[in-house]
Amino acid sequence: MRVKILRQAYPGANPYWQEFDYEAVENQTVAGMLDDLNYKDDLKDISGAPARRIQWECSCLQGMCGACAMVINNKPALACETFLKELKGDTVILEPLRKFPTVSDLVIDRGIIQENLKNANAYIKEYKGAPAREYAHMYAAGKCLKCGLCLEVCPNYKGGKTFYGAAFANDCYLIASRSGSQENAITESYKKNFAKGCSKSLSCEDVCPMKIPTLASIAKMNRR
Repeated sequence: MRVKILRQAYPGANPYWQEFDYEAVENQTVAGMLDDLNYKDDLKDISGAPARRIQWECSCLQGMCGACAMVINNKPALACETFLKELKGDTVILEPLRKFPTVSDLVIDRGIIQENLKNANAYIKEYKGAPAREYAHMYAAGKCLKCGLCLEVCPNYKGGKTFYGAAFANDCYLIASRSGSQENAITESYKKNFAKGCSKSLSCEDVCPMKIPTLASIAKMNRR
């Protein structure tokens, strides 16, 4: 199997492609493959030239942290949940998420997600509690990993300067549902930073590894 990786040594450096040979293991994930490649003390590319270890992120390797989000064969996904046997062809192409700044290789900076929450003053100032009928959806919306996959596939998200994306919409719902005096402010922020820019393509729901029903969050916020 051939592994083709878009690499970048540091922020702002020129990206370049580097290819490796890999003997696929049955039931191996992309995350496991990257681990195997990095395990070698003398990692070499297909030309036999020495290569530095591949930079990528992981924490749980169980689809619960979202750190290993990347573009795999042109499809944004979690490396720990993508099995080699499910990929078509003999080449695995890995790229960092394109809508975030690259730190190194497959490591990206998702800081804009948190910064946008801070800019929108998205917090619970006075807790009031939510009605029981909201519990099931609150649980679903609260599973967001902040992995960035929904922002990667969103046709309206251009880097988070004006339109904050699906993750923000879910957070707005969770905060508005439980906040007292802050409810109106977060609803206005949702209107300004999400509702006016969303075209309802729902690609965010399709790619979400936690299967969050974002459309329901949007509908609940729109009613507010």
